[in-house]
Amino acid sequence: MSTPHNEAKQGEIAKTVIMPGDPLRAKYIAENFLENVKLVNQVRGMYAYTGNYQGKEITIMASGMGMPSMGIYSYELYRFYGVENIIRIGSCGGYKPELKLFDIVLSENVFSEGNFALTLNNEDCHIVEASEDLNTKIIETAKETNTSIVVGNTVCTDCFDVYMTDVNQFLTRIPGNFNPVSAEMEAFALFYVANILNKKASCLMSVVDSKFITEVATPEERQNGLNAMIQLALDTAFKI
Repeated sequence: MSTPHNEAKQGEIAKTVIMPGDPLRAKYIAENFLENVKLVNQVRGMYAYTGNYQGKEITIMASGMGMPSMGIYSYELYRFYGVENIIRIGSCGGYKPELKLFDIVLSENVFSEGNFALTLNNEDCHIVEASEDLNTKIIETAKETNTSIVVGNTVCTDCFDVYMTDVNQFLTRIPGNFNPVSAEMEAFALFYVANILNKKASCLMSVVDSKFITEVATPEERQNGLNAMIQLALDTAFKI
């Protein structure tokens, strides 16, 4: 069956999905890393491709930006297409001075001050954890491939934090012992949906900006700088 947001037929979505936010990044990954690729969804331009990575069937599907969009697509993948694992890959803002441009962050727990959980499931929940099993596989794969990653708590914002009128006020509302290393806009919805549906989810992020970083990456550097994160997600998916 299809959904209002996904025209893929049953059997056209793999059990493991790698999920960038940008549809064009999904296209880039499919064309450069997968074999025998088939475009299985293009409703609303939210491309999904299923193909083989070293013989393993994997789907690459965009989520769009923000928790509402991620919430829709992840829910439908888990609930209606039988997906078991989603690894979100995306960009993030660094909150620690030691983070450098294109460092890879793996989220353990994510905080949101929004009401996604309350609206979806009538639960006043603002911190949710990634899949321990999936995170462990990512960490093991990173060690095997000599890929450096930073593991820590992250925040998920309702708006692009660069545009906040006073990001420091937002930071004071984060629980004092949470100590986030970075910020993005989708992981809370993904983790929460995965938890209520008894599925697995992780989030990998590449640092693309920070108040501690002065250099500005070119579009080409930005694309190439994300390849290590993409490769780590694919190598992990291969082992699931």
